[in-house]
Parts: sequence; C-alpha cells; structure tokens
Amino acid sequence: MADNYHTRLDAVGIRPSVQRVAVYAYLCEHPVHPTVETVYSALSPDYPTLSKTTIYNTLKLFEEKKLVQTIKIEDDKLRYDADTTPHLHFKCEKCGRVFDIFDDNNLSSYMIKCSELLPEGFSMTKMQTNLWGVCADCSK
Repeated sequence: MADNYHTRLDAVGIRPSVQRVAVYAYLCEHPVHPTVETVYSALSPDYPTLSKTTIYNTLKLFEEKKLVQTIKIEDDKLRYDADTTPHLHFKCEKCGRVFDIFDDNNLSSYMIKCSELLPEGFSMTKMQTNLWGVCADCSK
C-alpha cells in the first residue's frame, strides 16, 4: 500500500519522503478529518523526529497540489480530508466527529446553481458546505 502513496505523491510532483508518505497514508487510511494535532499525536510515536511544523507544511503542500482539502468547520481549527471529490461535511455537535455526505447527482446541480448566483465576472474555484447537528449514534 505504501507504494501506492509514493506513486500518488510522485504523480503530483511531491518528493515522497518517509514523513510525507506517513502523513498522506494516515489521511487516506483514517478518514476522520484530522487536525494537525491529531496527525501529530497519531504519528509521532513511530516518527520521533516528526514535528507539528513538518506536518503543517506537508499538509499545506498537499493542499496546494490538490491531494487534500482543508475543512473549516470550527472557528479555531482546520481539518484535512484526503477525499477531494465534491461532498458535504456534517459535524455532530455532541461527539464532535465530522462525516462525509455524498450525493453526486444533487450535489453537482447544487454547485452549478450556486455558481449561477454569482455576479457577472465572478468565477467559483472552490465550494465548501458544512452542516451541523446530531449524528445517528448520539441520537440514540
């Protein structure tokens, strides 16, 4: 599996260092929309030389190369998502987890509708829609 991550990084012009591969693998294998702190806590035991700054810079590079997207669903934290296909995010106000919501047909038409609302001369490059509420587990 690590070869696959090497290949993905290499394909977008990122040198696949051990730390970069580890960060990307974590994002792909743990779709929990982690923060820099979450990634650091998960990886630092296995990579003692890894710093939060390295993780932050790596995630910023991944975003620039469109390998990940950032999610601003809280006032004070950025979260990261390795799934860059169009989708919504739902944050449970009780447990704090963030879920992906997919609806390819309706979501595409929603995005088109939103871009049509823009004033003349404007062009949309990114759209992010977040929802808040209570997840099924917390509703029980």
